[in-house]
Amino acid sequence: PYRVFGAQQDNTTMSIPSRSNNPAIVLPEWREIGGGESGYIAVRPDNPNIIYAGAMSGYLTRYDFASDLVHDVSVWPEAATGAAKELKYRFNWTSPISLSPHDPNVLYSGGNRLFRSADDGKSWDEISPDLTRADPETLEPSGGPITKDNTGAETYATIFAFAESPVEAGVLWAGSDDGLIHVSRDSGASWHDVNPTTLPDWALISFIEASPHEGSTAYVAATLYKSHDDKPYLYKTNDYGETWTEITNGIPADDFTRVIREDPERRGLLFAGTETGVYVSFDDGGNWQRLQLNLPFVPVHDLIVTQGDLVVGTHGRSFWIIDDISPLRQMADELAGKDAHLFVPRDTIRFPGERGFGHSPVPGKNYFFAGGMIPSYDRTTTPDGETEQHYLDAGNNPPGGVLVHYFLKEKPESELTLTFLTAGDDEIRSFKGKRDDEPEKKDDEKKDDDPKAPAKAGGNRFVWDMRYPGPTKIADGDPIEFPVSGPEVAPGEYKVRLTVGDESQEATFAIVPDPRLDASQTDYDAQFDLQKKITAKLSETNEAIARIRNIRSQAEAWAGRVEDDKIKEAARILGEKLYDIEGELIQYKAKSIQDTLNFPIKLNAKLAGLAWTVSNAPGAPTKQSYTLFDELSSRVDAQVKCLNELVEKDVAAFNKLIGDSGLPAVSV
Repeated sequence: PYRVFGAQQDNTTMSIPSRSNNPAIVLPEWREIGGGESGYIAVRPDNPNIIYAGAMSGYLTRYDFASDLVHDVSVWPEAATGAAKELKYRFNWTSPISLSPHDPNVLYSGGNRLFRSADDGKSWDEISPDLTRADPETLEPSGGPITKDNTGAETYATIFAFAESPVEAGVLWAGSDDGLIHVSRDSGASWHDVNPTTLPDWALISFIEASPHEGSTAYVAATLYKSHDDKPYLYKTNDYGETWTEITNGIPADDFTRVIREDPERRGLLFAGTETGVYVSFDDGGNWQRLQLNLPFVPVHDLIVTQGDLVVGTHGRSFWIIDDISPLRQMADELAGKDAHLFVPRDTIRFPGERGFGHSPVPGKNYFFAGGMIPSYDRTTTPDGETEQHYLDAGNNPPGGVLVHYFLKEKPESELTLTFLTAGDDEIRSFKGKRDDEPEKKDDEKKDDDPKAPAKAGGNRFVWDMRYPGPTKIADGDPIEFPVSGPEVAPGEYKVRLTVGDESQEATFAIVPDPRLDASQTDYDAQFDLQKKITAKLSETNEAIARIRNIRSQAEAWAGRVEDDKIKEAARILGEKLYDIEGELIQYKAKSIQDTLNFPIKLNAKLAGLAWTVSNAPGAPTKQSYTLFDELSSRVDAQVKCLNELVEKDVAAFNKLIGDSGLPAVSV
């Protein structure tokens, strides 16, 4: 678990898109997940157990999680101290290492030359000349005459940035900390100096992004703040560096730039990390605007778009994530003219839920026991009715469900509804928008505790938990109501419908299985079908309990209002018979969940326990789960039959007795 430091959300807004005067949209906040010291690592995509990590003086290691072994695979393993001019090769403290996007067996490492290994670091080839200025004046020991650095950590005239084109094999880009950019289009056989003409000499080439869409396109972020120049330097080329365009419009003149990335799905959607935060451009760098939200004003040294999320690494404030950038990818000029717009949700992986034990969550501080750890968390409910859980001493997972984003030009005066449907248009669940004029429920009124769909002007996000409604509750605030979630949908195609007044929009999305699991679609379908049956039977059980209590309370009320001994005795006998049936359906002697340790649990609790067993992990239910469900169902059916017979005979007889007594319907 990572230590998480909370951040206050501000009211930062965005225009749609940045180059127009369109209404503002508030995007989802960033999520902080902790972090550590900066440095390059490379993870083999074909074997995630293998990680390459770099450090000062060109020290490069290969770590195998499976065996827990660390191998030194440094390009030149000589201990490096003293002046840079005395070294065979020069490596920056954060020298770039990278695996080829075309061959996971090819590993690159950048010193003052570029090196390539095709055998897991067992041997290296020089594939470039010195790609730095190598000015002799910059190769003396750093620190000056008073305190000289003899560790080799502060080495200058090195390759600081490297990238291979992910779409065109053999196109290699290298940038140095002393202001040179080189490109090779033949896998390193030849290199060309392609510096932008407006880039000042000695600027540090902080980052090179090879476009994921076009081999001839690259983006560069550079800094010169060490020479008292805080200007942002961002460039793009579409012709392998022959010409460059400066792209800094919208970034303040004193907010220098460290990193730039292009979205792998939407061409021209760019993200930049600066000394104070993150910026976004929807038009290939033509215009920029802040993407700060609740992110602290902090140096951003790297960022990446992965699995549809935006992840940034800061210097001093850990890692931050925006979960789901679908709205950014779908923003367009025409959105500004619409009163409401539903963004297409991204496909959602159905991950297993958290597995652990603890007391029933209550508002405030709670504890969760899992895997020998007991992290604490705060449980809160938003004004829209969404329950949020924030760990105090562990990292927070992303929202557990389908993220639905929609834009409202103004707060709607008419009712807003979000409806989730199957691919065949069968309704799964519907959520109403929260209205400001909605009256508060009184204590004795049935409360609607369903989450509310937010309905504020600007951007809105709703998280659907991928479930059908849960079973019917016995009553609000029942002390022994076992919380049971509704059936979780199986992987497949689904729809969401946004309705504002008389206007509706629909979008289709998919729920996909966890790729780490071997459960089949048949397994998921079987699990869902049994969950649905259990939910229906538990609803029937709880409805019967509520019906029993309603009848008994009316009979007891009549007995308390009259002096007729026959009526009092009839009410007593009817109440005892109702207690006999209720006592099989629920343990009414228990006054809290803990009391079920002292009294035997009954049918509703047994069904709730079976619901947890069946939904505990993705996959087909066990044979014994089906057998137990059939047995519990038959026992519930027997009690419901007794209740129906009692209503037909005993309740009818009691009603006749009341009617024959000539008592008034209302007693004063």
